[in-house]
Amino acid sequence: MKRSLWVVAFIIVIGGFVGFQQYQSWSHNKPQNNSNATAEEGPQQRGAQGTSGAQGQGRSGTAGAGAGRARETVPVSVATAVQKSVPLQLRAVGNVEPYTTVSVKSQVTGVLNQAHFKEGQDVKKGQLLFTIDPRPLEAALKQAEANLARDAAQLKNLREQVKRYAELFDKDYVSKEQYDQIKTNADAAEAIVDADKAAVENAKVQLSYCYIYSPVNGQVGSLLVNEGNLVRVNDGTPLVVINQITPINVSFSVPEQHLTDLRRHMAGGRLQVQARFQADEGKAEQGMLAFVDNAVDRSTGTIKLKAEFINKDRRLWPGQFVNVALTLSTQADAVVIPSEAIQVGPDGQQLFIVKEDCRVEVRPVTVGPTQEGESIIAKGLAAGEIVVREGQFLLGPGSRVDIREAAKDGDGKSGQGRKERAGKTKAKAEERGAS
Repeated sequence: MKRSLWVVAFIIVIGGFVGFQQYQSWSHNKPQNNSNATAEEGPQQRGAQGTSGAQGQGRSGTAGAGAGRARETVPVSVATAVQKSVPLQLRAVGNVEPYTTVSVKSQVTGVLNQAHFKEGQDVKKGQLLFTIDPRPLEAALKQAEANLARDAAQLKNLREQVKRYAELFDKDYVSKEQYDQIKTNADAAEAIVDADKAAVENAKVQLSYCYIYSPVNGQVGSLLVNEGNLVRVNDGTPLVVINQITPINVSFSVPEQHLTDLRRHMAGGRLQVQARFQADEGKAEQGMLAFVDNAVDRSTGTIKLKAEFINKDRRLWPGQFVNVALTLSTQADAVVIPSEAIQVGPDGQQLFIVKEDCRVEVRPVTVGPTQEGESIIAKGLAAGEIVVREGQFLLGPGSRVDIREAAKDGDGKSGQGRKERAGKTKAKAEERGAS
């Protein structure tokens, strides 16, 4: 009986709770239904908002797709492979040297009377440079001439005696011994006269050393001994230094592994050498190879060469450092591209080739000699093909590129041609993208 009462009580509690929930739900829904009339335009506004939202999502989706396509295009700079004759050269840093260097020193001791030039002046061969006080040597010359005159007079007297004694000896008036003695005295006097003549010649030579003349054509440097100073024979300091700078030499060294090629090309004639200054963009000086050293320097593994330049305009100056290019031969019809276009891949050196659809192709190539920022492609590339020269690090096989800049060439015609070809390629790619 008690159990039945508990069950009935439980059912009553449950029913009351459910009824309370239903009443609460009805009370909340009643004001919303009453407000439907005042919010009739709400669905229209919500529909408009939904439409604009959908349009916004559509536009953002389109923009996102455009951005995705933009990210797929890589901006690059390109260059066109050209075919031309390329000189094969050995390059080195050279030092300009005078063709001839003369250190002028005094051969006699005396006071320097006068210097007959100005510092830095050009002088000719045989031009008077210095005068040293000649008076002591003039006195020595006069003394030597006086001795010669005295001994010549004695010789004349002895020769007359020889003639007289010869007649007496023929008549047996004097002995053979007396005649021989007179003849010997005459011969000795003749030898003394010859010695006096040599002394006179020596005195004249010494006197001539008081007047110093230029032995070569060249340019004098600083005056190292001023007028009024006493100069001595074989002084360590020269009076002046003369450098011959027209013509002039440039010495440089190349690695010994080039010696075989160098000698082979020298057999066909003299080789041309160019000298150019690092800070000078003017025309290079032209010269000829004049000297190859007879041994390789063991300490450096190089061999010394020397080129001769006319140096008419005196652009080359002793002591300067210049960039030297020794031309061995010329390779005709070589395919050339900028060196920065060459990349190193897993299979070796490679290029990114731009096709007509503005997509790139990765192509392995064989690279020849490189000089002045240009490389010869021996195999794998044809003239007229467009290669990527900047922006390769973002590229892969089949990547689409956006050509930002046309390569500039040395002459205006080929550079303009490159620009036109790059523009046509870019236009074709844009048309395909638009379609």
